[in-house]
Amino acid sequence: MNSKKLIVALDVDTASAARELVARLHDVVGMFKVGMQLFTAVGPSIVREIISGGNDIFLDLKYHDIPNTVAGAGVEAARLGVSIFNIHASGGSEMMRRTADAVTEVAERENLKRPRIIGVTLLTSADEAVLSEINVAATPADQVLRMAELAAKSGLDGVVASPLEAHAIRNRVTSKSFLIVTPGVRPAGADAGDQRRLTTPAAAIRAGADYLVVGRPIIAAPDPVAAATQIAREIDDASSETGT
Repeated sequence: MNSKKLIVALDVDTASAARELVARLHDVVGMFKVGMQLFTAVGPSIVREIISGGNDIFLDLKYHDIPNTVAGAGVEAARLGVSIFNIHASGGSEMMRRTADAVTEVAERENLKRPRIIGVTLLTSADEAVLSEINVAATPADQVLRMAELAAKSGLDGVVASPLEAHAIRNRVTSKSFLIVTPGVRPAGADAGDQRRLTTPAAAIRAGADYLVVGRPIIAAPDPVAAATQIAREIDDASSETGT
């Protein structure tokens, strides 16, 4: 059982732990996510190593800075060979547009495979209370849709969003190639952890998600392969139902 739509988050703090998970899960999942913890602990070498083993990487560093800085970081992500990387849509249209343009230009000039760039709409740990703290009056759903529209208009390839908003995004952004990558996915009965806006893998696929990012329910499971296989089966069953 292998699901190309399942991305496993390598939220570990050593290269050896990441290598072990990749070796065990390589034949079950479609992609691995390298986020802030592992990247800060080990550096870009682990990204190159995992890619050299024939795996795809979602680089989850959530770039958010002035347009020139984010564009430069995006170029280096392309040179690393990642398949997807993300930036905060709240950085604005200029930041997103300049990053997309810079990555496209360097990929063409250096004959690189262009990574897909996706915008972070709203963290799945954020709710109305968090938005109120930072003086955003919108509901989480409205904020997500606003950021998704802005990302699409700014030339990004998709967004990161809660599965609860996936259906609304799919209706609002009509391009079939627009990616929706959903964290906040937990199998029925799993601990929610610090996620506040979440649902099950099958529900996320039915709502229109293209990729599901799952971390702790797999990497912290007694048998990560069995846990990943169960989720992959649920994803594929739901994909068959929806014809995606």
